[in-house]
Amino acid sequence: MPTIIITPDEEIVHKEADSLCVAGITKLTTIDFPGCLAAVIFLRGCPWRCLYCQNKDLQQRQAPKDDPTIPWKEIDKFLNKRKGLLDGVVFSGGEPLTDPALFKAIEAVKAKGFKIGLHTAGIFPSHLASILPMVDWIGLDIKAPLTRPELYERVTGRKGTEEKASKCLVMILDSGVQLEVRTTAHPSYLTDLDIKLLAEDLAEKHVDTYALQIYRQPPQAKKEDLLERVGSDYPAPETVEFLRKLFKNFILRNQ
Repeated sequence: MPTIIITPDEEIVHKEADSLCVAGITKLTTIDFPGCLAAVIFLRGCPWRCLYCQNKDLQQRQAPKDDPTIPWKEIDKFLNKRKGLLDGVVFSGGEPLTDPALFKAIEAVKAKGFKIGLHTAGIFPSHLASILPMVDWIGLDIKAPLTRPELYERVTGRKGTEEKASKCLVMILDSGVQLEVRTTAHPSYLTDLDIKLLAEDLAEKHVDTYALQIYRQPPQAKKEDLLERVGSDYPAPETVEFLRKLFKNFILRNQ
């Protein structure tokens, strides 16, 4: 696969880990970093406004007064106590690539001997390029067919988003970092045909692991933020079978 040349979409000036905007931490998980016992650090900030966002409260970088940012020294102290007990640490969000302190935070966590996981939608290719050599596993959200920019824009609420996601996808595949591509699907914006087109494109790019995540209504979301409940007929059984045959590892998350 040819290497893609990434020209920075913005200048990344790395900040110290102390300035990381941490909204919360899951101290133990077996499902967010395949094959690892891990902690998940949730960061504030995301410039996209996806239709189905489960963490709208993390979209703003500024922490609300009733939910202040967790100081890095507390995260650092916690991780020191978990050496030998946890395998890895996942940076999630929000969109972790939004945070200019991510590089230094990953550097600090990596130095403690933890593996690094990353949940991202591929929003900032230049920032991803800088941290990629330190990352062990990535869960990359691909929102819609990369060949349909108008649909990608509808899902993310922003123009040009499919270009950034595409650059990040190729960059990760070139790097050899373990990758799971995932798509959150709802029939109001992704038909069965859209799902198949997206999957075929990913398979042609040699994606091995693909997860289709069927939209579920978040329990505490405002009514105006909710999409309709997804029926049991979506996606169609033949679509699921099509995906199973297409990928070495296919995961259907519908619970």
